[in-house]
This record gives sequence, C-alpha cells and structure tokens, in this order.
Amino acid sequence: MANIPKSGLRVTLDGKFFRLGTEKFYVKGVSYGPFAPNETGEYFLSPGKTASDFELIRELGANLVRVYCVPPRWFLDLALQFELRVFVDIPWCKHVCFLDTDAVKNAARETVRKAVQSCAGHPAIFAFSVVNEFSPDVVRWSGAEEVSDFVDELIAIAKQIDPECLCTFGNYPPTEYLRPRNLDFVCFNVYLHQQKPFENYLARLQMLANEKPLMIGEFGIDSFSEGPAFQSSTLEWQVETAFRSGLAGTVVYSFTDEWFKDGRHIEDWAFGLTTRERQKKDSYAVVEKAFKKAPYFALARYPKVSVVVASYNGARTLKTCLESLSRLNYPNYEVILVDDGSTDTTQQIASLFSNVRYVAQIHQGLSVARNTGIYAAEGEIVAFTDSDCRADEDWLYYVVAHLLNSTFVGIGGHNFLPPEDSPVAAAVQVSPGAPAHVMLTDRVAEHIPGCNMVFYKWALMEIGGFDPIFIKAGDDVDVCWRLQQRGYKIGFSPAGFVWHYRRSTVRAYLRQQRGYGEAEALLVRRHPEYFSAFGGSIWQGKIYTNSSFGVILRRPIIYHGLFGSGFFQTLYSSDPASALMFCTTLEYHVLVSLTLLILGVPFPYLLPLAFASILLSLSVCGLAAWQAELPADKKKAWSKPLIALLYLLQPITRGWARYHGRLSIGPTPKAAYQNFGLIEMKEKGESLEVVEYWADYQVDRLDFIQSIIAMLDRQGWQFKIDPGWGDFDLEIFGSRWSHLQLTSVAEPHEGGKQLFRTRLKTTWSLPAKVAFWMLLGFELLVIGFVGTENPWLWLILLTMPIFAWFLEQEQRDLQRLISLVLDDVAKVKGFTKIKIPLPNPLIFSGKDAEARP
Repeated sequence: MANIPKSGLRVTLDGKFFRLGTEKFYVKGVSYGPFAPNETGEYFLSPGKTASDFELIRELGANLVRVYCVPPRWFLDLALQFELRVFVDIPWCKHVCFLDTDAVKNAARETVRKAVQSCAGHPAIFAFSVVNEFSPDVVRWSGAEEVSDFVDELIAIAKQIDPECLCTFGNYPPTEYLRPRNLDFVCFNVYLHQQKPFENYLARLQMLANEKPLMIGEFGIDSFSEGPAFQSSTLEWQVETAFRSGLAGTVVYSFTDEWFKDGRHIEDWAFGLTTRERQKKDSYAVVEKAFKKAPYFALARYPKVSVVVASYNGARTLKTCLESLSRLNYPNYEVILVDDGSTDTTQQIASLFSNVRYVAQIHQGLSVARNTGIYAAEGEIVAFTDSDCRADEDWLYYVVAHLLNSTFVGIGGHNFLPPEDSPVAAAVQVSPGAPAHVMLTDRVAEHIPGCNMVFYKWALMEIGGFDPIFIKAGDDVDVCWRLQQRGYKIGFSPAGFVWHYRRSTVRAYLRQQRGYGEAEALLVRRHPEYFSAFGGSIWQGKIYTNSSFGVILRRPIIYHGLFGSGFFQTLYSSDPASALMFCTTLEYHVLVSLTLLILGVPFPYLLPLAFASILLSLSVCGLAAWQAELPADKKKAWSKPLIALLYLLQPITRGWARYHGRLSIGPTPKAAYQNFGLIEMKEKGESLEVVEYWADYQVDRLDFIQSIIAMLDRQGWQFKIDPGWGDFDLEIFGSRWSHLQLTSVAEPHEGGKQLFRTRLKTTWSLPAKVAFWMLLGFELLVIGFVGTENPWLWLILLTMPIFAWFLEQEQRDLQRLISLVLDDVAKVKGFTKIKIPLPNPLIFSGKDAEARP
C-alpha cells in the first residue's frame, strides 16, 4: 500500500507536507477513543482488543490514529507493528480561565512535560497537540495574544525534552484568530457539512497556514442524527476535497461509535466508521475507497505541460533544479532549458539529462529567454521556474489541478527557503524585496513570482508573451498586470510549491535588488497607474511573505460576534506602518536627512534635527529586524543586525536603480531625427497638437492604432499602451525631457469615407520635472544667501525662463517627430493628410479634402 510508514523512522516536515524517509507522508487518519479505563486504569482498550482494532484501521487504508489521552509505551509499540503513527492530544484543564491562576498554568506545563517524557523519541509518535480546542469565551477573557504565547511556551517545553518531535495545537473556527508562532504545522477541526462552504474554508485556512502544512485534525458526521447515507456521502466528498485542496492530511472522526466521556459511555452518538461491536458501516467502505485514492485523485484530464527554465550562468544550482524536474508526479510533461548565452558549465550540465530539451541563444535577457521557451513549447500549459529552484515532486499535479478546476488563465504557488540553505540566505528571505505572491482573495492572486508561475499557452500568446524590455526582472509583474487588464484572473495553489535558493551574500542580494529597481523603472513607464508619485508599486491585495515585512505598530482586530458568540471568529491583521517605512526610503534620506544636513552648515540649529532624522531611520530598520521571524535552526547572533542592515541598504539600492532608470530614458530614435521633414516643419512653424488624415474607405480605428504601434516598434520608440484607465491610446517616451500622449478618434462621413484625428499632447518627463524644481530650489537658496540687491542676480534668474523655453522646444520637437511617424503610417494605408483642420460641423467629400491647401 502506498505511503506506508517505515519502522524506526520519524515523520519530518517537508514544505507544505510531511516526509517519512525519502517518501512523502500524507496523513490518512482516524480518531481513536477515549475508552473506558482498562484493568490498569488507562483510557485505552486492552492490548488484544487494540490489536484487533488496528487490523481494521490498517484495512481501512489509514496510517495514523489520533488519541486524546497520553498513550502507554505498549500502545506505541503496537502501533508501530501495524505501521501506524500516533497523533497525541495532551489533556489538561483548558476549559477554565487558566491564565488567571499560576497553579493551573504550572499544572499544564507539568502535564505537557510528563506526556512528552513518556513518549520521547518513539518512532510511532507523529506529533503532539499541546491542547485541543480552547473555549472562545476563555480566550476572549484572557486575551488572544496571551493564550497564543502560552501555547508557544508549552511547545517550547515539549521541544526541550524531545527536540525532533512535531508540535501543534487543535484549533477550530471559533478561535481561528489564535496565532502561535512555534507551531510545526497547522491543525484545524472542521465540521462543515456543505461542500462549497467546506472548500471555501479550506482555501481560507491555507492562507492562514501560509508556508506551514495544514491538516484537518477532526471532521465527521453523526449517523445517529443525520443517517448512514448522509454520513457516507458527506465523508466521501470531504476526504476528496481535503486532498484536492492541497492539505497534508486529514483525520476522520471517528473509528468507532464506542466513546467514553465524563465517566460514562455515550449512547446517543454515532460518528464512527464502525459500530460499538466493530461492525463496518457503509461509511467505512466509502472512506476506505477514498484513502486508497488519496492523495492523487484523478484529474479530469492531463494536458501536456512544458516546463521552461530560463538560465543565465546558473550552473551552481542548475543540476539540482533539473534533477527535481525529472522526478515530477505528473504523466505528461516536457522540460525545456533555455540557455541565455551562459558562459559557465550550463551546457555540460544539460547534457547529463536526456529528458531535457536544450535551447541556446545569445544573451538577450530573461523575457526573451522565456519567450523562446514559449515558442518551443509543445504543451497546452507552460510552467516557469528558475535555475535556482528545485520543484516539489507534486508541483505540477497541484498547479494543473487547480488550473483545470477554475476559470484562471494562470496560477502560482509558494517559493520556500530550502532547509539546506545558509543562515545568510535565511536573513535575506525575511528582508525586503524577496519574491512574494500578492493575494486579492483566498484564491485570486494579483501577482505571482516568476520562479513559480504557470499559464495556458494561448493566454501568453494572446498578449504577445513577455515584454523584451525586461532583461533581469519585472517580466512576471508585467505579464500578470497585462492579463488582468484583459479581464483574466490569476489563481494560487498553496500546495504547488518550489524550493527557492536565496542570495547567500550581501553583495549578491544588493545586486538582485538593483536589478529589481531597474525593472521598476521600466514598469512605471508601462503601468504608471500601479505606482506612486515616488515610483513605489501600489498593490491592491495583501503581500504574503515567509515573514511579516515592515514594522507592525497596531494590534490586530478580532471579530468575536455578538457577545463573543460568533462561530467563525476572524482576525484582521494590521498592515506595516507605511509612514515609518517611508523613513527607510531613498526619498526620505535625500529630501529630509540630507537636506537637513546641508542646511545645517549655514544654520547649525538644524543639525540636531538631521541627526534625529538619521536615528529615526536606523531605529525603524532595527525594529523591523527585531520583528522578523527566522527559522530556529537558522538563527545566529549576527542574524538580526544583518537584517537591520539589509533593511537600511535595500531601499537605497533599489530606489537609486529605479531613479537612475527613470532618469536615463534613451534618446529618440536616430532614424526619426534624420528625417529632413523635421527641419522643414520647424522652418514652417507648424502647430501639431492635432493631426488629421482623410481615408476614402472604411478603416477600423483600432487597426489604425495597431499600425501606429507597429511603426513605433520598427523605428525603436519606447511607448506604453494605455490599459484602459487613461483618456489616451498610447504614451510615447521621447527625449530625456518629454513624453507624448496620443489620442485618436474616427469620424464617419458620407460615401463610406472617414476622418482620422489624432491629438498629440506633450508633458514633461520625470527628469524634466526634477531638474526644473531643483533649479527653482537652487535659485531660491541663492536669493536667500545673496539677497535681492546683488547686481548679478538677474543673470542667475534668467536660467529659469531659458530652461522653460528649452523644455517647450523639446515638446514641440517630439510632436513633430511623432507626426512624421503618423505620416509614414498614412502613406502605407493610402490616407491623405489634411494640413488645415476641418471644421467639425461641415461634411466634405474626399475631392473637397484633397483640394484644400
């Protein structure tokens, strides 16, 4: 039978799942007991009866039993003989206000300590639950944060005794808001008997669990009150839904109707898969069938997937990446390695893998390499990962399953820090700028990182693939935004994850952030609506990372319901304090700290403010580092100081690269400057704010715009297509100093003729605005220092009108150049240019238009 535990090994964590040795361990469990005390006073059956039950449990296909009392060693030994693991709930007095009394807290600590000591090191132990289901009234009375901290304390006690044991606590919807930090995995008891709410709640729990495995600790239905048929049908879809949702496992409540509670047998209760006499119910056969299929329930179909790895000098981790891609649990896929002009041993490593299709090209950047992979792909679906990633073996199964079962055109997943990665890489992971997904809802993503993204090939082809201007980064953001602008949605698969090796040195990390800044400079030209005035990206959704990013000041808000009686009690987390995080940005350092330092030279009383400003920035970085959460095995004495340093350097490095990119717009294409028509138009002094063309036949306006786009591309212009939020068609980036917004309209006229009108509206570029206001600031400072009576002041003040005149000329030149582009398009299409604008109310024939001067 698949996924059967091997004696002597202990279950360990593996990303969103568990592992036993080299194989994954998917929890397929049943709850067991408690029973009336046996002859030795234990709330378990005799060893003989237990062995008989274990035979039925193994026949069911289960690999785990959940018990609610601490088991004796003979029970653990017997479980191991039947290749079962034991999930132990540790009972203590949790139904009272335990935090109010030291005696109760100490008793809880001692109970956990003794329970773990009695089972420590036994390979049959799956995990300890240090408590199961707090009363929401007690938690509301004591405080959610205080209760969570106490759970963390109990887990720490268990880990001190048995460092390798897994620990959690049994949560449920009324206390969903509890957030202990030291859980190894998230465990929820969920009793929802309608399929859609059940699916939706599991999606929500996956978001709450984030990077940790999620399992259902209890679910079931009472055949006594609901009937055997309803129990069977419900358990069938519950088991399947749990595994299709990417959970690490589930525990059916319960194995048998026999239940001993509060000193008596419970008779009016029948949640079991067997009767008290161990007769199999219909639900037993249903769960047995589901457990045999789990976790790989059949997909509706298995479309071919082309996995594309674009690599440039990625030999260090490429072999690990390709090895992982050769072991995927998916029947229909190919692997395409696009070598983007590497100079290392990439080609030699690729030759070691017969299943990898190797495609080499000259170095043209990430987007072109990914486009090469798309065009080479034979699959209906194209999946992208990077050469510094290794994929989980079930990656494709989950992402394809979620894609097929939705209306999404693309889907992404987690990218985790590999356990073997360095402590420096762990510090980088919790520092700003790490690849992260942005979620609009529990299922819909606004952005998915490029190291783990999957799309239908037709969707990528529809938008023209990746934009070649993105050489190092930013291509994934651009693709997500362009797909969403067309009305498509992108999803997220919590179980479809990859392991992503982070940068292992500070220099490599800052080089990566510099590349991200350069990409942002390109993105802001393509998608200005997604950026603030300073060029920082604006996200509508919530950013999910492996650690809380930034400084959190406000306490989260909890919805308890009327009088604390809500069944689903939700926590609403606070966002990082954006005002404080602004104090770490390049803009703050330049506009505030540096300005105060400069002004402090002539005005010494400003120097204390300058030093206070610098101290504030350093304090924010330190606080953010203090709040960052590192894996326990990666914490070093220098980790938090390093994170604080990265919080200081990252915004400066990335911001500098972003501004450098935005201030370094390339020159206008030379071909346009060489056109003698520009000189001729200057001599005539033509006004080109509106340019009009006459067509003697019907032409679709959008076709006209597409012809303009093709001509701009051919001549090498940089431009952006309006996504639908602006009142223009195209924004064209001209010289360093000016931009132009092109708007078109088509007027129908008699005889099937058309008049095309284009408005060419110019604006100052960011460099022009910065230069203008810096010049104005300089002049004001000069006036302040030298006074208004200096005879040479008028020479300095002349710079402003001269510079303004220069900017005006740049705008006019850009208008003239673009009008020449439009003329070229008109010639191709056979349009006639109208040199004097037509009065709107009148209708002219083509002959009349041509006769006009």
